[in-house]
Amino acid sequence: MGAEAEPGGAEWADITPDAARRLVVAAVEAFAERGYHATTTRDIAGRAGMSPAALYIHYRTKEELLYRISGVGHRLALDILRTAADAPGTPAERLATAVRSFVRWHAEHHTTARVVQYELGALGPEHYAEIVALRRRTDEAVRSIIEDGVRSGDFAVPDVPGTALAVLSLCIDVARWFDAEGRRTPAEVGELYADLVLRMVRGDAPGTP
Repeated sequence: MGAEAEPGGAEWADITPDAARRLVVAAVEAFAERGYHATTTRDIAGRAGMSPAALYIHYRTKEELLYRISGVGHRLALDILRTAADAPGTPAERLATAVRSFVRWHAEHHTTARVVQYELGALGPEHYAEIVALRRRTDEAVRSIIEDGVRSGDFAVPDVPGTALAVLSLCIDVARWFDAEGRRTPAEVGELYADLVLRMVRGDAPGTP
């Protein structure tokens, strides 16, 4: 079905010069395929068509590459969720938009998203703290929509923080299993998850229209 957007797509457009961008794209591919710890700087440079020494002109360490990837990915995620949270509409409409868009991004960019979401623990302490702060803000964006729904009476949610965490976890996990050759497109997965999440926060029984 729908193939993944290229790892070298628009999300990396602001990284310059071209050599630095090529290294980021190569690192995404290598980390997704082999894992951060099993990937060497030689692996990354080779994928980028560069010498190992050339990598250090642009990035001091392998960890700095991961930090750059994580920062771009988490800021994109935050922007997707904040845009939905701040949009006009009912809480249900905004939550559906948030889930639909967030899931679709994780499906379309599943290679990048796997690195962004699952290699976080390899960051150094300062970089880890910065990225975790961004993750808290994404949680706050989803939580704010759910809180609005509880106040309006649209959502039956006794534990807002726990529900926000469950929603985000459900969406993020798409990056782990999504198959571009599978029977569902990213858009179809997004619609499915939006419906599931709305049923969850409304307390609908399975099969309830």
